[in-house]
Amino acid sequence: MNKQLTAFLIFLTISSVTLAFPGEVIKSLNTAGNYPTGLCFDGKNLWLADRETDKIYCLNPETGEIIRQIESPAYWPMGLAWDGTFLWNADYRGRTDKSEDLDGMIFKIDPKDGTLLKTLQAPSKSPKGLTWDGQYLWCVDDISDKVIQFSTTDGTTIKSFPSPSKDPKGIAFDGKYLWISDISTDEIYMVDPATGLVIIILDAPGKYPHGLAIQGNTLWVVDQEDDKLYQLTINDEQKFIRKDKKQHKVTFNHNVSCYGPGNILTLDVNIALPENRDNQNILGDFVYSTPPTELVTDKWGQKTALFSYKNIKPGEKIEIQVTADVETYNTRYIIFPEKTGTLNDIPKVIKQEYLSDDEKYQINSDIIQKTIKEVVGDEENPYWIMRKLHQYLIGHLEYIMDGAWDTAPTVLTNGHGSCSEYTFAFIALCKAAGLPAKYVGSVWNRHEQVYMDDVYHRWVEVYLPNYGWIPTDPTHGDRVSPRDQAFPIGLVRNNALITTHSGGGSETMEWTYNSNVNYTTEPKTNLNITTYADWDKKEK
Repeated sequence: MNKQLTAFLIFLTISSVTLAFPGEVIKSLNTAGNYPTGLCFDGKNLWLADRETDKIYCLNPETGEIIRQIESPAYWPMGLAWDGTFLWNADYRGRTDKSEDLDGMIFKIDPKDGTLLKTLQAPSKSPKGLTWDGQYLWCVDDISDKVIQFSTTDGTTIKSFPSPSKDPKGIAFDGKYLWISDISTDEIYMVDPATGLVIIILDAPGKYPHGLAIQGNTLWVVDQEDDKLYQLTINDEQKFIRKDKKQHKVTFNHNVSCYGPGNILTLDVNIALPENRDNQNILGDFVYSTPPTELVTDKWGQKTALFSYKNIKPGEKIEIQVTADVETYNTRYIIFPEKTGTLNDIPKVIKQEYLSDDEKYQINSDIIQKTIKEVVGDEENPYWIMRKLHQYLIGHLEYIMDGAWDTAPTVLTNGHGSCSEYTFAFIALCKAAGLPAKYVGSVWNRHEQVYMDDVYHRWVEVYLPNYGWIPTDPTHGDRVSPRDQAFPIGLVRNNALITTHSGGGSETMEWTYNSNVNYTTEPKTNLNITTYADWDKKEK
């Protein structure tokens, strides 16, 4: 075995060991100029455009060394693409160097000497990124906020769809998906080219991610603010990323006041006890203001502290507090649709428990079955079943919190609902499509140092084979931009403390979350029930 091959194999071994999660920086290199823009990979070397020097540089991807350079075709080079033989360059200003004139052009370039082989009018005024899919070119436009596929014959637009967010700059194609960078969010998106849907969201390594290029199982990103080239892993076995740890002291309060004139004869209060999850750790034991009568576990495995009382007289008030020290994280699951297997890969015990029907779901109702037929059709991939239902709900429901918890068929018929009603409708549709689903409930912090939450929040978890239970929140996904629609899929934020998980109809929590109360009274007895969570950020 020769020395070069040995060194290459050692490099591959080291790289495979150090890849830890999608989006992690493997290496960084300095750029050739101070205003780097477009980027592409030709199978051996990187090509990098710089708008200040009006040069296009061929770089060694191992060292960043300049191998050679050619003149930019025009005055403001942006995106670069490699079609297997030639370079293509998107230029922001085309043939003029006047700042007020925008006349985007596309140039085909001989990489050996920079000779221009073809010139096309760009399909948009402000082309930035550029990539090649094997047949057509794609560009992103940061004024129209579009992703455009177009012909290299005459520039004819083949298809277009909205960009993930409002300021796209780079685009690359990995053979299956598009990758798009955006400087308004400092994020990089994996996008389905057939639908324009955002599937994966990664944090950019810098604050001004511009050009993108694919090299094998890695993604190169050039950042124009720090003048760096970053190589990222984009497909690894780690299924989620968690970051931004916060520590809190959270106290859940459940108060019941008897106003009379009669007595409250019996009072049973179940308070859900949060547990360790991917997004949270419970630090130490729960602290109770008064000892619970007993600890109970329901059929879904949800633990609650039960507090039982009798003969509460007028003027008396029952105050219950359960306090926990917790760590919470921003936790994002990185889901590749092709890795989710099939519905047949879901364990039987999961299907038995979480495909069952109940009064809030009514999965055999006409409207549920009709919706599944129209939206899901013959789709068998679990991710795409979930995603099609997510897109349907956010397109057909309006968020209204009116205090009602209507059934799934009623929510779909009315076209509106609260977070709980979005949740019931989503779960019902998933179950009807053969995809197990349940809900989680939480107390919620609005990112203040000290906060009282009496609104709470509930969302869905869907079982995806090879991944397990994945969070998805159609309420928070009911937004306009593709990025915002996808943002809550696979995400739990560090301002949430999940207290409850359930398939519904619990013997302790019924259809509620956080807490549940049952009582009996003498005739004409008035009482008041108040619940809220106090968040007090715990100093490290």
